[in-house]
Amino acid sequence: QEELVESGGGQVRPGGSLKLSCAASGSIFDPRVMAWYRQAPGKQRELVASIHNNGITNFGDSVKGRFTISRDGAKNTVSLQMDSLKPEDTAVYYCNVVIFDEGGVPRAYWGQGTQVTVSS
Repeated sequence: QEELVESGGGQVRPGGSLKLSCAASGSIFDPRVMAWYRQAPGKQRELVASIHNNGITNFGDSVKGRFTISRDGAKNTVSLQMDSLKPEDTAVYYCNVVIFDEGGVPRAYWGQGTQVTVSS
């Protein structure tokens, strides 16, 4: 079963925009944190942006001022608006959701990834 489904990836020119979306299945209840990570070939996976259920957001230094993250609790989705894209943003982007189970233990879910390519 696909518990997290990402969409919106593609190829754009430098300076362009893309919007990524991630839909969590109904089996994922009360997500505490929803986030986007990315990984380029030969590089470590890094945090792009996260949003907590209280609305607090965090961004990686390289995307601050260019990306915006938002969530819709009713729809159980998280979106990443990416503006002023640069070639260095090229990577596979992964949706991540963290919940706490009934024992209070954090549990992470990962999407399969969507490719974002920024080139001219």
